[in-house]
Amino acid sequence: MTDNDIMELYFSRSENAIAETDKKYGAYCRSMTYSILGSREDSEECVNDTYLKVWDTIPPERPRKFGAFLSAIARNIALNMRRSRSAVKRGGGNAEAVYDEIAEVVADSSTVESEFDDRELVRTLNAFLASVGGEKQKIFMKRYYHFRSVSEIAEEMGISEEKVKTTLHRTREKLKKYLEKEGIGL
Repeated sequence: MTDNDIMELYFSRSENAIAETDKKYGAYCRSMTYSILGSREDSEECVNDTYLKVWDTIPPERPRKFGAFLSAIARNIALNMRRSRSAVKRGGGNAEAVYDEIAEVVADSSTVESEFDDRELVRTLNAFLASVGGEKQKIFMKRYYHFRSVSEIAEEMGISEEKVKTTLHRTREKLKKYLEKEGIGL
C-alpha cells in the first residue's frame, strides 16, 4: 500500500489506517525508538503514542512525505519520553553516547531566548549535511538522528565499525569548522 493510500484511510477515518501504517513503518519506528529508549516496552508505548498522534493530526494535516512525518513524530515522542523518565536507570540505549559525541560540537541551548538560534542551527546543519552528502551523510544521520550504534550502522551499510567511527569523527570535525565559519557559537 502506498503512503497516499494510507493517508486516504486516515482521511476516511478508517481504523485500517493504523494497521497499514504499522505494516509499512512499524518495524522502522520500533527500531528507532528502541535506539533512543533502550527498552522494548517503552519503544512499543512510544510507537502506539505515535499512531495516536498521527490519527489526531491527519486530517486536517496532509504531509508531503508520510514516512518522514511519521519518523519525526516517533523520534520526538521517544526523546520526550526519554527526558521524562530516568533512562539511565533503564539502561539508556545509545542516546547517552550519541549526546556525548555531538555535545563536543553543538552546544546545548534550552532557553526561550535561544529559539531563533535553534532554527538557525537547524538550517545550518541541513546545509552542512547537504554539503557532505552520500555515505557520510547517511552515517551521520543514522548515528545522530536515528540513534543507531556504531555496530548497527556498520552492519546496515556493509562497512567496518572502524570506518564508521572514522567517518563520524571526521564529519564531526568538519561540522565544528563549518559551524565556526558560519558564526554559530559553540
